[in-house]
Amino acid sequence: MRDAEVPEFGMKSTVYVVDDDAGIREALDDMLTLAGMGVVTCASASDYFRVPKPDLPSCLILDVALPDGSGIELQQQLSTGDHPPIIFLTGAGDIPTCVRAIRAGAVDFLTKPWRQADLLAAIETAIAQDCHVRAERVECMRLKHRHFCLTPREREVLPLVVGGLLNKEAAAMLALSSRGVGLAMPAA
Repeated sequence: MRDAEVPEFGMKSTVYVVDDDAGIREALDDMLTLAGMGVVTCASASDYFRVPKPDLPSCLILDVALPDGSGIELQQQLSTGDHPPIIFLTGAGDIPTCVRAIRAGAVDFLTKPWRQADLLAAIETAIAQDCHVRAERVECMRLKHRHFCLTPREREVLPLVVGGLLNKEAAAMLALSSRGVGLAMPAA
């Protein structure tokens, strides 16, 4: 796939590669495409920000040295919002940089030249992590919607019952009959 080209719809996941070395981008594109993954390559952090990002599970393979800043700086910029899990793949790595990247949430920190099995395992871990985060986000939205649909009285009763109070105790706090508390609870 050409640099900054968006994968076709219907792909199960996307691997974004941000590296200033065209040879590395091409090698990763070939390797990951052969492994059945959607790949989008970018030469810089600014290219990465310009690429449309479909709502698909994904991960980001990131070099430490980029023409418009460092990969660590890009990781910091991305940390304020939703972003794919990051795998560092670099020829310019040292222990303090590795520690900093991992502490900031990177899935892995690999050095060039890389072992294909190590990179594919890191990508599998990152995609699984992104799928998990996406599922949690959907569940949270579902619960918020269900909470929004509650009546005002149900919203009063819910924290009391979830907090462990018996119907009788919740009723006493809200000046209701215990039967009224049972009726005020939403169906599961």
